[in-house]
Amino acid sequence: MVPNKRVKIAAALGVAAAVLGWWVVSREAPEEGAPVQAAAAVPQSGHMPFFAAAAVQSAPGAAGTERAVRIAQLKEQLALTDHTYCSYKNNTRYPHSSRPIAEQPDQVYPNKQVTDTHPMRLDGGGVDRAIQIQTSQSRVFMASGETVEFSLRAVDSNGAPQPLVVTRALAKGIVFNGRSTPTVVVPFADDGTGADAVAGDGAFSGALAPAQSALATFNGTVRTIVSYSVNGRAGSVIFDIIYSPELPAVWAGPPREVNENGSLVYVLKANVRMAGRYIVTGRVDDAHGQPFALATFNDLLTTGPQEIRLLVFGKLLHDQKPAMPLTLRDVDGYLLKENVDPDRALMPRLQGKVLTGSSRSPSAYSDAEWQGEERTRYITEFGKDLQLARSELAKLDAGAVENFQTECR
Repeated sequence: MVPNKRVKIAAALGVAAAVLGWWVVSREAPEEGAPVQAAAAVPQSGHMPFFAAAAVQSAPGAAGTERAVRIAQLKEQLALTDHTYCSYKNNTRYPHSSRPIAEQPDQVYPNKQVTDTHPMRLDGGGVDRAIQIQTSQSRVFMASGETVEFSLRAVDSNGAPQPLVVTRALAKGIVFNGRSTPTVVVPFADDGTGADAVAGDGAFSGALAPAQSALATFNGTVRTIVSYSVNGRAGSVIFDIIYSPELPAVWAGPPREVNENGSLVYVLKANVRMAGRYIVTGRVDDAHGQPFALATFNDLLTTGPQEIRLLVFGKLLHDQKPAMPLTLRDVDGYLLKENVDPDRALMPRLQGKVLTGSSRSPSAYSDAEWQGEERTRYITEFGKDLQLARSELAKLDAGAVENFQTECR
């Protein structure tokens, strides 16, 4: 190597060593045992000489920084495992069959009309956005013997009714195997009779009762296409219902209320014609008519007389303290069918009030949480994860564990 290059390199290394020495000495040493923040490894200027970076990696403060980072990671892990454990534990205090109805708002009023508003769809394609078509249908799923009602009216952009005339309405079963199904004419009118509530209000209404028509034995989706005209322009609207001509089970006898194991149970009798898994759902209101709970039966039933039991869990009553007495209403059920379309055969619905029970105080029911094999297993495993997270953090920072606020309630 050329001598003058050696001199230059030696000089550069000497300067680097001197600067590094000055930088290390000039830093205030942390108190013994105090964690060192990552920012403390950087000079006040905010820049660290590149030739000093390697030396800092092995400096005493680096160990403190690593410890602080590890503690932060363990705190985050503890918070996550606690959230998982507590969320599961809190959300499974009540069984699946007895839940606050607020969790499933779409189930509160199952018999409420289905309404829609959309721009007028023109025959041949396109839409007329100046005309809005308002539609309604009384139900989507239909059991044998039930009737569905349809209505439609036209309004302009300001909501003013527009003259509408129904020119044709036909109902037909939808099939995918090429076979044909009967077509049924559905009369629509605006004369205040039949399905029409008010004469001359611009809303045309019609009703379809599949069991009383050529569709009596059809099982599946029935589509009603209504053709109409507004101000001389032709349009159409579609209504779909899912019809079940089978009656897998029928209700038999009055319901009753019983108290079992600290919970409230509604017992409904049924004659089962087709064995299988039945899903039955009832809504429970408090004494002021406020929706309170959703009670669901989900079990296998054999043919013959059976009891369907809808549970209002004791702790749910105890926790939420609804105004008593409670009222069971709007019960619907079906036989679940696998690997076929449609996937259910509907029981006749019990619409409106089914039973109003006793005025027993909610505090009289059990405050015990629901227990089940699955819940016990999950809580045990989540609990192990939580305990491990606590112990790992305690090894580095016992105070952080003592001060940790759990989400469990």
